Parts: sequence; structure tokens; C-alpha cells
Amino acid sequence: MSDFTGPDQYQKFFDPKAYLERYFSLAGDTVDEYVHFVLKHLSQVFNSGKVKGETLIDIGTGPSIYQLLSACEAFNEIIATDFTERNREEFKAWLTNQPGAFDWSPVVKYACQLEGDRIPWNEKEDCLRKAIKQVLQCDILKDNPTDPVVVPPADCVLSCLCLESACKDQESYITGLNNISTLLKPGGYLVLVGVLGNVYYMVGERKFSALFLTESFIRESLCNAGYVVEEFVSSEKPDESWEGTAQFSSIYVFVAKKMA
Repeated sequence: MSDFTGPDQYQKFFDPKAYLERYFSLAGDTVDEYVHFVLKHLSQVFNSGKVKGETLIDIGTGPSIYQLLSACEAFNEIIATDFTERNREEFKAWLTNQPGAFDWSPVVKYACQLEGDRIPWNEKEDCLRKAIKQVLQCDILKDNPTDPVVVPPADCVLSCLCLESACKDQESYITGLNNISTLLKPGGYLVLVGVLGNVYYMVGERKFSALFLTESFIRESLCNAGYVVEEFVSSEKPDESWEGTAQFSSIYVFVAKKMA
């Protein structure tokens, strides 16, 4: 696509604070459909007892923590990664309790509610902070996405809204998928979260491109990359809440097992 948002533009123009304020500031503690859907299904995935282990690598963490809230009790170590320096700095601001860091407490409280309030929300935050051992730069279009750091293969690779943002076309998506697969042990799980049918999303007043994806294309790509899809769930977009902000048809979660 001619209006593809390239890496230099992400480094220069992606504003993590504007992104968080738009998509994760909850009005009256009410979550939108995307946050509800992802928290609900990731809770089911990571509390199932099947997707667990020593290490989880999150690809394209951005400035966000929501996707890790259930994972932190299923893995002893979490490695967060992102392409842009500003996203990593914003993430570290929350991680180290810096003044002015984004307030995730409403989202954390909601995640705890979905899990039956087994632990207080502040303990959930502490659990996540303790589990995060590294915050690394990541480029999924490199053979080693965490170059120059070499990380041991993980038990789970999680990625939310990353491949469709970083990849210009289907060919580069397949390349990115194969590259992040090198970070995963045989028998480990890849958990992909994103939106289908999207072409753009807004951060502040700036438009960022997105790769148009279909369920069938992702399934085929996973199969060709050596995965068996064990779970797929989706939910149609509520039109009114995303008007003018992103153009997509549905939200999805794929859970796929990497074969030997």
C-alpha cells in the first residue's frame, strides 16, 4: 500500500501517551469491546493450565500492559519487546512506578473481576512487575527479532496488534511470522491477538496504516509456518465506539501450537 507507515515514521510520530489515552482511558470504569474481549479471552487462555511455562515473550508490547495481566501468573519470566524507543520508555515508566506514568488501575481491576477477584488488583500489578525481567528492542522483520540480544526459545510467544501494524503486505507478514516463530520452542504456544479487515488506526491526529487481514489468511500462514491452530475466537466490531478511529470488521484471538 502506498500510504504504508514505515519504521522511521513510527519512531518519529507514534505518541504512546496519545495512544494510551485514546484506547485505554476508561470512562466511568467502563471498558470498550476490544479491551473486554481481549482481557476475557486471554484470561481463559492463560488460566486454562495449558499455556504456561518458564518464559513468555511479548512481541510488540508497545506502551501497554493489558495483554500481560493474565499471563503474569502463568509464566515465571516475561520479556517485553517493542520497536520504538518512546514506547519502551513509556512501558518502563509504569514498570518502575515513575511519576506521570499511565494509570492502568481501572483496566487491572477489570481484569481481576474477570478472574473472579482471586487477588487484589494492586497485587496483580505487583505480580506483573516482578515477572517482567527484560524490555528489549524488537524488529519482527529481522531474522532475530531481538537483535543484537539473543534470547533462549520461550514457552509462549504473545503478540497483540503488531504484525498487522509492522508489515506492509502479505509477504512481509509471513516473513514476520516466521521470524517471531524462531523465538518459540517446539511444542510451545503462539497467541495472536488483533483485528481483521483493518486498514488504518488513529493515534492523536495522525493516521497509521494497518495490513488488511482475514481469518483464512492467518490460518494458512500459521499452518505453513508449522503450527496447529487449537483455538480461534472472534467478535464483531461495535460500530459506534470506533467511528473515525479504526476501520476493522472484528477482533480475534488465535492460539496455535508450534510443532517440532
